[in-house]
Amino acid sequence: MSLLILALQVEGDRPGQLATIARTFGVDWPHLIAQMVSFAIVCAILYRLAYTPILRMLEARRLQIAQGLANTEKINATLADIDAQRARTMAEARVEATRLITEARELVRRIHAQETERAIAAAEQIGRRAREAAEQEHARMLLELRREVGRLVAQTTEAVIGRVLTAQDQQRLAQESTTHLTSH
Repeated sequence: MSLLILALQVEGDRPGQLATIARTFGVDWPHLIAQMVSFAIVCAILYRLAYTPILRMLEARRLQIAQGLANTEKINATLADIDAQRARTMAEARVEATRLITEARELVRRIHAQETERAIAAAEQIGRRAREAAEQEHARMLLELRREVGRLVAQTTEAVIGRVLTAQDQQRLAQESTTHLTSH
């Protein structure tokens, strides 16, 4: 305001030049000063009621944004930790899976070897039983053959000789025939 008063005062070599210009443009000093005071009051009220709350709101927003950025950094750090932990867990899981697969393969190999041994033993036992059964059957058939040969020899001898042989004669002929057959 003091600048306005200074501007209106007459200066050394140009007296009233500013007053002349103001009159030329139709400046009414009392109204101009009243408007300037009103404008200053309105500016003070706006500063107090509007500008200060807006500045506070902007500061609060700035703090929220800063806090959000800090939280974002914390979240990013936490996510990085989680990713690292996930990677470690996955690596451990891969190692464990490899170990389990190796153990399973070894177990399968051992079971396969045991089952193969059991199958071989069972096959050998079946073969042994079959040989024993064949030998028993062979021995039984030889015995039957000897009896039959002895009976046939006795019948043939009876038919050729024409007389009935006693039980001792039949037994002796059967033994001789059996001995003769087994020697050939």
